[in-house]
Amino acid sequence: MIRPIVKYGHPVLHTPAKPVERVDDEIHQLIEDMTETMYAAPGIGLAATQVGVPLRVLVIDISVGRQPGSLLHVINPVFVEREGIQYEDEGCLSVPGYTARVERDARVVVEGITRDGQPARHEAAGLLARAFQHEIDHLDGRLYVDHLRGLKRQLILRGIQKQQRQDTW
Repeated sequence: MIRPIVKYGHPVLHTPAKPVERVDDEIHQLIEDMTETMYAAPGIGLAATQVGVPLRVLVIDISVGRQPGSLLHVINPVFVEREGIQYEDEGCLSVPGYTARVERDARVVVEGITRDGQPARHEAAGLLARAFQHEIDHLDGRLYVDHLRGLKRQLILRGIQKQQRQDTW
């Protein structure tokens, strides 16, 4: 089932998500719904908080469904290694219509558990590393806009506020 994506300003996006205590049918359904929602958007990643669920679950597919086997889902993800620096433009399904250049680690190692309750370890660089950082930020109550400073941040926030006032957000 495709779920609505919540937008910047919604409290669930600005609050750290809670760890999943038990992987059950409800979590399996959440992962299925998140995957369907991500592909429909379309996007390369989605955190549970973006569909209004305050749990530490993410899905990522940097191929946007074009490569079989490229879909990743991680429950309770944590960084165990981070190194290097990369700068690229980012957008966000919860901040539609805006992009900005964001500094991220060039390489990360993420651990968590799979939908089957098994340990998972993902080594990532480039776009995949960026996607992990972006989605884990969501689970920590941060959005890419929170990494911005100065004029770019002000312009995006003013644009969002204007859309909110006009009820077009």
